[in-house]
Amino acid sequence: MSRWLFGSLLVLVILTTAALAADPSYKYFRTGNPNDVVSHPQPGYALMGGGSDLDEAFRWMCQKANGGDFLILRATGDNAYNSYVAGLCKLNSVSTLVIPDRQAATDARVAEIIEQAEAVFISGGDQSNYIKYWKDTPVQAAINERIKHNVPIGGTSAGLAVMGQLIFSAMNDTAYSNETLANPYNERVTIAHDFLQIPNMRNVITDTHFVKRDRLGRFLGFMARIVTDGMSNEVRGVPVDERVAALMEPDGKIKVVGKGVAAYFMRPTQKPEVCKPGQPLSLKAVEVYKAPPGSAFDLLKWTGTGGSTYRLDVDNGKVTSSQNDRSPY
Repeated sequence: MSRWLFGSLLVLVILTTAALAADPSYKYFRTGNPNDVVSHPQPGYALMGGGSDLDEAFRWMCQKANGGDFLILRATGDNAYNSYVAGLCKLNSVSTLVIPDRQAATDARVAEIIEQAEAVFISGGDQSNYIKYWKDTPVQAAINERIKHNVPIGGTSAGLAVMGQLIFSAMNDTAYSNETLANPYNERVTIAHDFLQIPNMRNVITDTHFVKRDRLGRFLGFMARIVTDGMSNEVRGVPVDERVAALMEPDGKIKVVGKGVAAYFMRPTQKPEVCKPGQPLSLKAVEVYKAPPGSAFDLLKWTGTGGSTYRLDVDNGKVTSSQNDRSPY
């Protein structure tokens, strides 16, 4: 090979590498004012269970953004939320930032975009992507910095799944109630922790599409695993059904809105009797507060109004309820 040809190929490789390095893998879509504005947001946390989006929950977040810049975060997808949120609220801008890998999550521009937001909403999808791509990166740091600066935070479906300190994080959200009750250590059950630092959400694990997808059994298994594995001695559960949102103020007071069944607030009062690999779960005396739309709950005092209280027991993998209608929900 001639020196001229070798040199030309070397230059081509360098230019191609530089071009690839300069081409970001993230995508950014902005609607409204292209220039940033600084408003004075108020803190709040919108826990949305998935399914159809709830106008009331988004308006609540927008009000707290106080006319600032509303940012939607995704690992996959498009900018469909932009027109929806912009049509509901008076804001400086609505933007969607798609962060599909760890390369994008370490891009300085990505962190800068998050740091300029007056409201941050994490969309649905696959929560394992948020842990796999964003945890221990500037994205995680930037979101937590926004929380410290009183920016309202919301999430639906997979976005809600990462809002507690404890997180079900399995790929494609594939844990099932029957399998988890039969063996809480089955390979589908994976628990991560410490992604977001939301006040009042320590020792909390959430779940989504709760009644619609029959997730009670798996959720009881998650809580049993957390206690048995020493992740938390006082785990609290906040699973939310589709078309329901639990809107939490900084003092832990929650109002439940929507058109679905309920938000649920669960806590085991005893350690699991049996929570071992390959064996059916036994977990007694799980306190439940069922909070339908229109009700309220105080996460710090662990009391509610407008809902109902009952107890769940798991014996050899079978769930029973103290409710009169015997429904576990």
